[in-house]
Amino acid sequence: MAEDLTIAQGDKKAQYESLLPQIQGLLTGEPNLIANLANIAAALKEQFNWFWVGFYWVIDDELVLGPFQGPVACTRIKKGRGVCGTAWEKAATIIVEDVEKFPGHIACSSLSKSEIVVPVFKDGKVTGVLDVDSSDLSQFDAIDQVYLEKIVALIV
Repeated sequence: MAEDLTIAQGDKKAQYESLLPQIQGLLTGEPNLIANLANIAAALKEQFNWFWVGFYWVIDDELVLGPFQGPVACTRIKKGRGVCGTAWEKAATIIVEDVEKFPGHIACSSLSKSEIVVPVFKDGKVTGVLDVDSSDLSQFDAIDQVYLEKIVALIV
């Protein structure tokens, strides 16, 4: 597939429905994990214009920063710390409407107001997380969860 992205308009579900096959096309035939994570982060950032989109990968019992789009970020996160570390520990997607109200939130940027973190699984084990931040409160909902979980399932 050409590395062009068609930006969809309309409601959130329609945007995801347009984006999902485009991401599948970007990943098809490309075995390199870093390249694929980079393209997923870029596609999501382009489509939704969120504040920050990126991946953390489990390396030596820490989440280590991987490909992302947005301002510089925290490099390492311990299991159970912040939204990313908690999603890893619980092996579940976490949606945070207001990051200031999340106990132990790690503020990589004071401009981040809401967040969704989706675990990436391989063989039933969390191998990384997709972290998405918005500069708006209450940005993420069940629609984001459903589609971002479908997107991360394409990774492995």
